[in-house]
Amino acid sequence: QVHLVESGGGSVQAGDSLRLSCVVSGRTFGDYAAGWFRQAPGKEREFVGRINWSGIKTHYAESVKGRFTISRDNAENTVFLQMNSLKPEDTAVYYCVTEKPGVSASYYSTARYEGWGQGTQVTVSS
Repeated sequence: QVHLVESGGGSVQAGDSLRLSCVVSGRTFGDYAAGWFRQAPGKEREFVGRINWSGIKTHYAESVKGRFTISRDNAENTVFLQMNSLKPEDTAVYYCVTEKPGVSASYYSTARYEGWGQGTQVTVSS
């Protein structure tokens, strides 16, 4: 069973940067794509971005494109989310996940992913 642990969240000012990390266990990490989602209070969980197994291809939500960057280190079983130019609307709990084998749901759908953990809180104040 895959297990993911996020870290690196915190409270920052608008315009600041944060780097989230996620360590994956229980799976050959390099075989699967990974993603980041977030959930703000009272809102649905939403797609932030995805990185393919090799790290060459990435996809981002329009709301974070140009500000957030996903990367991965397969040797360390870790995926990262670099967040720059943070805005108050980026405030949320951030989750990292890996893709389920053989599931053909949309990149943007939570159904495509597994390994939902506790997440890490990011709070951006104006």
